[in-house]
Amino acid sequence: MRLLVVMLAAAAATAAASPGNDHGLDARNFDAAVPACRDFFQYANGGWLKANPIPPTYSHWSLDDEIGERNDALLRSIVEDAAAHPGAPGSTAQKVGDFHAAAMDEAAIEHAGLAPLRADLDAIAALKDSADLADLIAAWQRRGEAVLFELEAQPDLKDSTTDIAYAGQGGLGLPDRDYYLRSDAKSRKLLAQYQAHVAHMLALLGDANSKDEAAAVVALETRLAKASLDRVALRDPANSYHIFALKEADAKMPHFSWSGFFHNAAPQVAKFSLAHPDFFAAADRALTELPLAQWQAWLRWRLVDAAAPYLGKAFVDADFEFHGRTLRGAVELKPRWKRAVASADQAIGELLGQAYVARVFPPEAKQRALALVENLKTALRARIAQLDWMSAPTKQAAFAKLDTLIAKIGYPDKWRDYGALVVTRDSYLGNMRAASAFEMQRTFAKFGHPVDRSEWDMTPQTVNAYYNPMGNEIVFPAAQLLPPYFDASADDALNYGGIGSVIGHEMTHGFDDQGSQFDAKGNLTEWWSPDDRKQFEARTAKLAQQFAAYVPIDDLHIDGKLTLGENIADLGGLLVAYDAFKLTAQGKGDEKIDGLTPDQRFFLSYAQTWRTAMRPEQLRLQLQSNEHAPAKFRVNGPLSDVPAFARAFDCHAGAAMLRPPGKLVTIW
Repeated sequence: MRLLVVMLAAAAATAAASPGNDHGLDARNFDAAVPACRDFFQYANGGWLKANPIPPTYSHWSLDDEIGERNDALLRSIVEDAAAHPGAPGSTAQKVGDFHAAAMDEAAIEHAGLAPLRADLDAIAALKDSADLADLIAAWQRRGEAVLFELEAQPDLKDSTTDIAYAGQGGLGLPDRDYYLRSDAKSRKLLAQYQAHVAHMLALLGDANSKDEAAAVVALETRLAKASLDRVALRDPANSYHIFALKEADAKMPHFSWSGFFHNAAPQVAKFSLAHPDFFAAADRALTELPLAQWQAWLRWRLVDAAAPYLGKAFVDADFEFHGRTLRGAVELKPRWKRAVASADQAIGELLGQAYVARVFPPEAKQRALALVENLKTALRARIAQLDWMSAPTKQAAFAKLDTLIAKIGYPDKWRDYGALVVTRDSYLGNMRAASAFEMQRTFAKFGHPVDRSEWDMTPQTVNAYYNPMGNEIVFPAAQLLPPYFDASADDALNYGGIGSVIGHEMTHGFDDQGSQFDAKGNLTEWWSPDDRKQFEARTAKLAQQFAAYVPIDDLHIDGKLTLGENIADLGGLLVAYDAFKLTAQGKGDEKIDGLTPDQRFFLSYAQTWRTAMRPEQLRLQLQSNEHAPAKFRVNGPLSDVPAFARAFDCHAGAAMLRPPGKLVTIW
């Protein structure tokens, strides 16, 4: 679900240095034919876009993906070495090595065929009534198969020191509920393609009536979609917080026993958040109102859809045809070793992370990054202090939140214990299922217990970062902090325009439309005065309107409300990073490097953070289901609200990169 953790889908944070260029900005990446004040994204990245076509196995291509390629090569050497030298039973090397060996054993996977699914298929066929159906769904959920709903341990929104269970809406095979509900021609076509894909996958299972079954599956999922909240509603944390005692939850869903569900797996649970009550009420009605055969077809679909990437070639290819090609526009399936590495990262990520960190992230790198964080904190504090629209009491509460902000850098202080996880060379799917069950057992064990503040939601090898409002923490995996993201040998303009803006972005998430609802302790509570909140919402509404006017493709506008939190963080992070840069010796001076002023280098570094090419299918998918605006607008949108940018590139009234008088958005 992760509705309550704000994450940045990070792109690369600085430009890659070219051979013979010691200063980190490669002029070949620029497009001098496009004026900087007309389209700065194209000006900064046009040369790179022309020279870097999207590889056939990707739906988009960015500097982030280039770094990911190098990351994958390093991880490949780690897993292949472990597979060749697996070590003692139960050791890290054994688990990593056997996992990779099983994932790469195509012959064994083909030979096994549907055998790994046989017990589940038989269980589906044996269902006699809605009571059996509910019991089977509960059993799958307890083993980590999110078949009908999502189940997570998250801090209680009113008491951030304790983890509770959150059960949230689910059950859909498409990325968002609106895919089932839109009526335009492209959406209807995609839904028909999805139904054909479901039919194909069910036919691979041996279902003779797969076309009719697929229609029944889509009808069931459409019913669930109609009862689901949209993504804008999900951004409000209060919409996912509805505490029920077990007996109350049983009454809400009389055909699904929550008491029975938690009885053995987590007997300590007396109450939990039935996060989306209307969804669960609708699901409960469907358990008895829809024919059992329709549910059985849906269960077979959910089973094969989850398992397909780990089965034989026919299933892998069919899965890619829809999820990779139709939905995202990729032309070719990634090689098997890359898919195996990605699966290992998903299943045993912190085991890989220990070896990864040992190779790439020395302790002194963490100290350099922490120093940069402190500089950004100082800049954000100064920016809050000078706000003319916020009252003194609210400012004091904001300072308290900033002062207690925790920065997690590189890797966890305490690694996850995988001792109870059994990994073998016998079955790729078996290992993935074992990892899911292991993680679900960890989740059940958290309910009702103190929050473990040492835990991370990303692995060290993840090229990304996030802000967690319940922990009031920013988290930067090692992969986000390596060159060219953060390079001690680069000038300050590049580091502050690059990783500095990413750090500022995550900090600002604590004060965006969602994060601002949480206090310094991570509790969902109002710490603003009513007038300050009104002023804040008026300013953020202008930013939502600004982005809603952008049309990246066809007639699809950016959803200004869905992307609001990320857009607030982009604008705030950029301003905070710029302020911090201006405190450095280079920022205070005017010495040019390669003909560029310090400010120009800062803004170019920021723009090249987001250099991205995207296939039309992936762009449509992002616009219709993602809380992040496309990369081009994460450059041009915020920069057009920054007067210092206009001064740096001498943009005059009427320029596209200069907001008209009265339209400039100022928040933090």
